[in-house]
Amino acid sequence: MTEPQGGSDPGSFVTAATRDGDSWIINGEKWFSTNAKHASFFIVMAVTNPQARTYEKMSLFIVPAETPGIEIVRNVGVGTESSKHTSYGYVRYHDVRVPADHVLGGEGQAFMIAQTRLGGGRIHHAMRTITLARRAFDMMCERAVSRQTRHGRLSDLQMTHEKVADSWIQIEQFRLLVLRTAWLINKHHDYQKVRRDIAAVKVAMPQVLHDVVQRAMHLHGALGVSDEMPFVKMMVAAESLGIADGATELHKMTVARRTLRQYEPVTTPFPSQHIPTRRAAAEARLAERLEHSIAEF
Repeated sequence: MTEPQGGSDPGSFVTAATRDGDSWIINGEKWFSTNAKHASFFIVMAVTNPQARTYEKMSLFIVPAETPGIEIVRNVGVGTESSKHTSYGYVRYHDVRVPADHVLGGEGQAFMIAQTRLGGGRIHHAMRTITLARRAFDMMCERAVSRQTRHGRLSDLQMTHEKVADSWIQIEQFRLLVLRTAWLINKHHDYQKVRRDIAAVKVAMPQVLHDVVQRAMHLHGALGVSDEMPFVKMMVAAESLGIADGATELHKMTVARRTLRQYEPVTTPFPSQHIPTRRAAAEARLAERLEHSIAEF
């Protein structure tokens, strides 16, 4: 899906497939293709109708890895990971011919299919993130009760208490948000109806992992930033989660837009909860009762 010049914006994709008889010919480049060097086939998103609307101009193709014209330009490492051991790749397609029946779904349905996969995938990432965050939290607590300083154990210090408390609260809040979203997906069987909730999970995911890992790493001192502990790799994972399957900023926009749809603008000069206006309305509505009460008093 992702290309060198664009990832989160499908309107920027330029890899194209043109029809040629009973085949499609694909030309273009894809960046950060998962499992590229190990795959027996690729799923390629390509523009098939440039004149269509942005979300309807692309199709998905199943492309066998041995098809002539496919070139893995290079492997791409993530963070401290060596490109020799990574599963990501920069792939170039040059006049790659595939049969017409290798279209996945139908023409113009690439984005719809991708969103279906991405919705569930984001929850899957969130579940794994809970496990990663909990692992970092356990290492933090173990370190706190084990490490001795001149004032006693780290766990005796109030600043350590703050780190432990903040981390536990964040993990539990996030875990419950993920569970609720998974429950809504099972309830509605429609990712569109749960899109705001999924987006919220996606926004919270990298932040929670980053915060918990950073605290745990800090309590481990120099050992925490060394390659003898997993924290640096976990920090890179947190940053990656804010990019993969849609950048955090885009998901915040989704949450905000879908929330704001539930509200209507006021037609008066002041907000609906303007106290003087509400007081005047209440006095007008209850004028008769007020007069009666005052008279009795």
